[in-house]
Amino acid sequence: MPTTRATAEEPDRTQEPETAVQPGEPERAGAPGKAEGRSAVRTLLRLWPYVRPVRARLSVAAFVAIVASCVGLFIPLVLKWMVDGPVADRDPAGVWLGALYLLLLGLAEALLFGLRRWLVARPLAGVEASMRADLYRHLQRLPVAFHDRWASGQLLSRGTTDLMLLRMFLAFPLTFLLVNAVTIVVGVIIMLLQDWTLGLVILGPVVPVIVTCVLFEKKYAAVARLAQDQVGDLTTVVEESVLGIRIIKGFGRHRSQARAFRELSRTLRGTELRKARLLSAIWGVIITLPELAIGAALVLGVVQVADGVLSAGTLVAFLSTALALRWPVDSIGFLLAMSQEAATATERYFEVMDEKPESTTQADAPAAPAAPAAGSGLRFHDVTFRYPDAAPDTTPTLDHIDLHIRPGESMALVGATGSGKTTLTALVPRLHEVTSGRITLDGHDITEMPRESLRALVAVAFEEPTLFSATVGENVLMGGRPDAGEPELDRALSIAQAEFAHALPQGTGTQVGEQGLSLSGGQRQRLALARAVVGRPRFLVLDDPLSALDVHTEAAVEAALRRVLADTTALIVAHRPSTVLLADRVALLSGGRVTAVGTHQELLRTNTEYAHLMSGTEGDER
Repeated sequence: MPTTRATAEEPDRTQEPETAVQPGEPERAGAPGKAEGRSAVRTLLRLWPYVRPVRARLSVAAFVAIVASCVGLFIPLVLKWMVDGPVADRDPAGVWLGALYLLLLGLAEALLFGLRRWLVARPLAGVEASMRADLYRHLQRLPVAFHDRWASGQLLSRGTTDLMLLRMFLAFPLTFLLVNAVTIVVGVIIMLLQDWTLGLVILGPVVPVIVTCVLFEKKYAAVARLAQDQVGDLTTVVEESVLGIRIIKGFGRHRSQARAFRELSRTLRGTELRKARLLSAIWGVIITLPELAIGAALVLGVVQVADGVLSAGTLVAFLSTALALRWPVDSIGFLLAMSQEAATATERYFEVMDEKPESTTQADAPAAPAAPAAGSGLRFHDVTFRYPDAAPDTTPTLDHIDLHIRPGESMALVGATGSGKTTLTALVPRLHEVTSGRITLDGHDITEMPRESLRALVAVAFEEPTLFSATVGENVLMGGRPDAGEPELDRALSIAQAEFAHALPQGTGTQVGEQGLSLSGGQRQRLALARAVVGRPRFLVLDDPLSALDVHTEAAVEAALRRVLADTTALIVAHRPSTVLLADRVALLSGGRVTAVGTHQELLRTNTEYAHLMSGTEGDER
């Protein structure tokens, strides 16, 4: 899915070509208005529900890190004692004692920082795993309309790269922004107690450093969002190239795909370089100004020592403390950059988590009503449907559909390309929600049934069969009850004429590979059909399930299907007369409306459009 590339600054047109935004694509939160108006702190606070269970351990780790940093600040005081005492008095024993103190302080600091790392490793891995599990679970519950709008690469990057950034933030910047702040305050107090005039010199760069940090934060937020969105775009291209490798090779398009990948890589590289320039600018300021202050303090301190106003040990302790604060000060830019990237990652994560899932109605509560009793079959009552991203004044995809499939009856749905056949079948299992009107199963409105119960009653076989990276048996039994086993599997394979599965290297335990591309189109379609019938569904929705089969296999599948259709209520999208003949009656869909209903022979005699379609001049619907 193409994505916008708006930033707080006008992009370099030579590096960042514009891409169109597809209808229905969500506006990027990294656009100028949102990136600049967003509070990083408020955004990061949304992580609290995940952090709360491990807050005690993280607090202990932060306390340990503060103690470790403060232990390091005692080293300059030991140096002062050594210079003004044993060194000045030429006492070798005192010098060795001071060296022992320094060694012990260094070991204590190292052990404390190691303990901090051990304290945060396990809980933060758990936080990341919990967030990833929640994201995956939420994606499964989001409506099909959401997945139609979002590129899979963008979703993948949110579940991988963004969560890695969040774990790094919780492990390092979250703790060290506090630790470094406390260390700087304690260090400044120590320096002021040593000599307040030198302390004021060291504090000189504080105001320009703070101003630089504020300006940096605003600019870096927009660029960080842009980079993470571009990573999602790049992930999408890679995924599509891998899944579509047969098309790319078949049409010799590897060079054009490589060019497209290089363009996106070049765009991302340009954005990363902008991030690097911003980081180098803030580091230049943050490092240079304190270094100048330390240099000025050194000159002034040497003068004071020469005048006898200041002891050499005090100057050594003061400068050692100032140098010990270099890392806490120098790391400000690095920590702010990581915090901004974490805030952007949090924003992107919750963009998905804030989407409303399917289970938002009272009917989807755990206390589900009983399954419908045998009754009036499948009915469409004045059903109108338009896609969620369509304008309200546009012509609906389906317009005032009234259709009744009686219990145990099979109805074929026939229409020209684009007439809405596939959309109509998607409404029955509530892959899309009707805009107006209602659909009933045996008299029960499907919107008043829990989706889980509804989808246990309605089985679907799509024209484009999707198989997962699992065994043949697992793919087929996915459509059955949890306790379904070999008997149900063998029956379903027999109905779908998919006994070829037993001849595979490991039989039904053979891994079919990603998307099932190791199998032929007809084999994949037969396995998808087996998956639809394995659970003996009360209602069956088939979207042209035999389009990829040869004539002989199609005839065998149809013969077996007739036995299944005798015990179920079925709606079958059909394009060929052989498929239409499976049904008891036929409904003709034209321009989003049902224009005729009758048997195949009746419509051939009385309806010109239907006769035209059955003559084979119209192709398949997509």
